[in-house]
Amino acid sequence: MQFSKSTDYALHALIHLGHSERRNNIGIKELSTTLGVSESYLSKIMSKLRQDGIVRAVPGANGGYELARPAEQITFLDVIQVIEGRQQMFECSNSKSQQHRLLAEEGNAQQDQKHPGKSECLVEKVMDGAEQHLYQYLREHTIQSVLDEAFKRCNHEVNKK
Repeated sequence: MQFSKSTDYALHALIHLGHSERRNNIGIKELSTTLGVSESYLSKIMSKLRQDGIVRAVPGANGGYELARPAEQITFLDVIQVIEGRQQMFECSNSKSQQHRLLAEEGNAQQDQKHPGKSECLVEKVMDGAEQHLYQYLREHTIQSVLDEAFKRCNHEVNKK
């Protein structure tokens, strides 16, 4: 599995907005220069984040973008789902095969008959479990948690000198 460059840029843009010492909005030109990406490409990404309520657009000559909610309330999962979509990562495409039927029959024979006639794909069950672990991990990491880690490392380097 690989996330798109758009997700990478979205996360970095949000970290930059969260790190802004000025606590003002940041213009698309400054953001695009900082991230090394074109303004038009970044504008499309920021538009998606705005539509989902993660950032707020500030109009005017000195306008730009700012976080629409506190950095500790913006999870990596929120951002990934906005940019990549909210579809299920794995779907069993082998449900009509002989192997699937044999595995399902064995599973149903061992299972108490709570769901008679339902044949569960055992491969999909494993993949769904992995997806849930990934989602939980991404929910636990926020824009603020990255900023905190960066601050901790910066202080550690200053104290070493």
